[in-house]
Amino acid sequence: MKTFPLPGAALLALALLHPPGLTGAEAPAATYQNPLIPGNLADPAVLLHQGVYYLYATGEVDGDNGTRVYTSTNLVHWQRGPVVFRPGLPHVWAPDVWRDPASGRFYLYYTVNQTVGVAEADGPLGPFQIVRKFFDRAIDAHLFRDDDGRLYLYYVQLPGFRIHVQPMASPTEPQGEPREILHPEADWETRAGRVTEGPWMIKHRGRYYLLYSGSGADTPDYAVGYATADSPLGPFTRAPHNPIVHRGGNVFGPGHGCAVRDAAGQWWHLYHQKRTARVEWDRFIALDPLWFDEQGRLFSRATRDTPQPAPVVVPPSPVAP
Repeated sequence: MKTFPLPGAALLALALLHPPGLTGAEAPAATYQNPLIPGNLADPAVLLHQGVYYLYATGEVDGDNGTRVYTSTNLVHWQRGPVVFRPGLPHVWAPDVWRDPASGRFYLYYTVNQTVGVAEADGPLGPFQIVRKFFDRAIDAHLFRDDDGRLYLYYVQLPGFRIHVQPMASPTEPQGEPREILHPEADWETRAGRVTEGPWMIKHRGRYYLLYSGSGADTPDYAVGYATADSPLGPFTRAPHNPIVHRGGNVFGPGHGCAVRDAAGQWWHLYHQKRTARVEWDRFIALDPLWFDEQGRLFSRATRDTPQPAPVVVPPSPVAP
């Protein structure tokens, strides 16, 4: 597969990143290669807290009966951590963890048996305890905090895989009524099933970019696109060059991920790919960059089994004997 180097300015900026707590086991990597983490994992969400990245995903807990955390200081080398959420029900999917800067509390927005709700913990390692249920027949919740402190919960309402946004009065309290902002329409969203799911919001130069996935997640045609708006409530307009991440070469079904901005300002896309072109649920976690051009258009790519430039971190200073 063809490789694409990061823009020089991005690599220079990444060199400034120095997350505290870097260990010898997680030394800076010059390159990385997908898959990132062994095992059948999907739908990753990543939180950066005090220099450590915490990754939460679907899978690897007793047949999707809970959520496990993985930790890293460089986005490349990941350590398997504890199970942080075990609700006692099956089909625990697509977690999103957010830290409230006001209270310091951590909130896990979960999907359990096609119910969306929120659980709470003192720290990123949990254990998370359920606080309340929000929506039935719903999946894939993601909380976004705008620059003015207002909160918005994005999720997918079933049937029809319709992406909604719910304004929030607090991390656990909805405010007003939810609003539908996207449903399957485009060719790439309906190629293998009619699906728009996995919403994730980022903001760039005052514009709102809603990343989402389309087509059936168990198919090789699963892909990632985005839509933009002037408000987190929409209306949203699909990018004309969608999908921005899609199958090709030895990449199958890339989708449902998150965007993480490091301390130097570079965006990274953590998402999953299918191992084969078969219609099944065998998936793995992958990492690739996101970038904007001068017109504000968002781009990415999917790579597999080929070395790529890694997020650059400054190694820790030697400790005096």
